[in-house]
Amino acid sequence: MDSGFLYRRVLLKLTGEALKGRNPFGYDAQAVKKLVSDLAVVTNQGIELGLVIGAGNIWRGEIGKAIGMDPVKADYMGMLGTVMNALAIKDAFENMGIICEIQSSIDMRPIAEPFEKCKAVKFLEEGRVVIFACGTGHPFFTTDTAAALRALEIDAEVVLKATKVDGVYSDDPFRNPEAVRYDRVTFEEVLQKRLRVMDSTAFSLCQANNLPIIVFNFSDPENLSKVLCGETDVATVVSN
Repeated sequence: MDSGFLYRRVLLKLTGEALKGRNPFGYDAQAVKKLVSDLAVVTNQGIELGLVIGAGNIWRGEIGKAIGMDPVKADYMGMLGTVMNALAIKDAFENMGIICEIQSSIDMRPIAEPFEKCKAVKFLEEGRVVIFACGTGHPFFTTDTAAALRALEIDAEVVLKATKVDGVYSDDPFRNPEAVRYDRVTFEEVLQKRLRVMDSTAFSLCQANNLPIIVFNFSDPENLSKVLCGETDVATVVSN
């Protein structure tokens, strides 16, 4: 791998909203194709890519709360939504000639294989993209936590969190124009300043295992390559 990348094996956490384009919910064909095309740029250069994607384009917990739904059932609906998104992404990858595998935390063969670390690592080493679906397989845990957990299990070098903003800010930059963006910040500083990076469980997993988190703006297709090369003008690096 001679692309100037600092990392070889990464876990990318995506929001399900990346698949809906300008639609209020669901899927947009062009958005799905663009997403996969952007990812193919780095996988074709040797990056071993694991993916965790949310289900915000299909189902959100707020909907369950609004209708008085049992939170456990609502969380399982979200997990199933991640499988639908994984299938859409897998199909788009394979249409581009890139082999993609889905591993699920909940047994649902033949749609997806059960999660197995050794197989996942083998797939990655063979150049296949691996999508980890169904979160952790348990309610009350977010896809952020699933991303941190799977990253540690597959020995990823970094967790990449794709967002709509170019890093971590002192406040919500959409509401506060005076919010300060950080190029680099330590885990301790995140806690002291109460910065929003990932949910507390995911963050604790990364901190305890010294696994860096990079929060970056994924709307520009070139940003992923920039982040992998260590540029921080479009991202914030959280580490020890």
